[in-house]
Amino acid sequence: MAIRLTQTALPQLPPQVTRPGYDRAALRPGILHVGVGNFHRAHMAWFLDRLFAQGRDHDWALVGAGVRPGDAAMRDRLARQDWLTTLVELDPSGLSAQVLGSMIDFVEVDPAATIAAMADPAIRIVSLTITEGGYYVDAKTDGFDVGHPDMAHDAAHPDAPRSVFGMILAALRARRDAGHAPFTVLSCDNLPENGHVCARTVVGLARQSEPALADWIAATIAFPNSMVDCITPATSDRERDLVRDQFGIEDNAPVVCEPFRQWVLEDHFPQGRPALQDAGAQFVADVGRHELMKLRILNGGHAAIAYASSLLGHHFVHDAMADPQIRDWLVALETREIIPTLQPIEGVSYDDYLALIVDRFSNPRIGDTIPRLCLDGSNRQPKFILPTLRDRLTAGGSVEGLALELALWCRYCEGTAEDGTPIAPNDDGHAVLQRHALAARDRPAAFLDQPAIFGDLPQDEGFVQAFTQALTAVRRDGVRATLVAYVG
Repeated sequence: MAIRLTQTALPQLPPQVTRPGYDRAALRPGILHVGVGNFHRAHMAWFLDRLFAQGRDHDWALVGAGVRPGDAAMRDRLARQDWLTTLVELDPSGLSAQVLGSMIDFVEVDPAATIAAMADPAIRIVSLTITEGGYYVDAKTDGFDVGHPDMAHDAAHPDAPRSVFGMILAALRARRDAGHAPFTVLSCDNLPENGHVCARTVVGLARQSEPALADWIAATIAFPNSMVDCITPATSDRERDLVRDQFGIEDNAPVVCEPFRQWVLEDHFPQGRPALQDAGAQFVADVGRHELMKLRILNGGHAAIAYASSLLGHHFVHDAMADPQIRDWLVALETREIIPTLQPIEGVSYDDYLALIVDRFSNPRIGDTIPRLCLDGSNRQPKFILPTLRDRLTAGGSVEGLALELALWCRYCEGTAEDGTPIAPNDDGHAVLQRHALAARDRPAAFLDQPAIFGDLPQDEGFVQAFTQALTAVRRDGVRATLVAYVG
């Protein structure tokens, strides 16, 4: 019979399950994290748990926070198990499980409670995992989206915000007025220069209601850039059953992930930080090149295989990678058009990194799905594909493969696979995307007539021609034959 996960049940867990090797009662809060999803618990919470197990930095424990209804549901699940999480690493050579104890609380999902927790001087870092699309970026200008309803609300009601950035402002104002040192704001989302993007949103919002506060934040608050990486599938009954059946644990919210993590951070934490380098993180002066490597090779690689795989009927990522045409297409696109846009990093081989990515994508234990990779394309394509495309165009390089990736996305947005199977909508802008995709049947460039996504790219005749040729080939010859033609 499985044991329900709680603090008092830890001694009863099977011996093969690693449990916290430290006194959780002695931990003290130091980090408030907004967005306690699977990735955060597989990544940041794991690094801290590993550090605490060394007897280090026990005053840097995690306090969870959230702003959405789903965050309240997660809080309820974790509260029933004393904020513990079972983490299973899906190594192809075998499964391993550990219980993470680095989180010690989770504030009520309520703006006032979150602001009060952030204002506590014990909190020296406020970190965020709120998805790539959660930073109120204007797609047309790539700047702060001052007109977004959430931002308009928080600018008009700074004492009653509904966004996490409004809460950050309220807490910073309270700390300033009380004479307490401000916290560092650490983004853990997959965004280029995520710290700079976060700073732009916080300062931009502050400027709408209190310019003096905006000036103080711009001059005082640290927003270090970071690069995070760990493939972490969503939790379903499959994962809950695995934890129960394989490890004898009844966990309301287990996490499974690949046996790989990377965390590269700028070392800019004025109020101090945990010694995460002793747990495997890397601190550097400039994250930029590491970040770009990951965003373009890994995230861009996910985008490359996502739509082709969905159109061909693949559901799991590892099954797609076992398809020679998908695998060869990925490697060819990365080698010919993506990697050439990257500047060298001392001690890093991009060829080795690509080989690692191929192995990671091919891991059959992860169970990562093609629908997950296809999710939210209108936000992900402008971050993971279009910047690479622009760099290639600026350098005068071929964009045949990148145009094909976009053509596959267009064909996917029609809403059916090649065999006619319906594809469920999974983008907030699905209706608009589908309308443009269907119009592209008669005029391929119609799909590019979405300035919020493509900006001025349709003004480049070479790109439009490459996209038109790619979409025409996909429709005329089919996905598989078009991939083969590109690779060959």
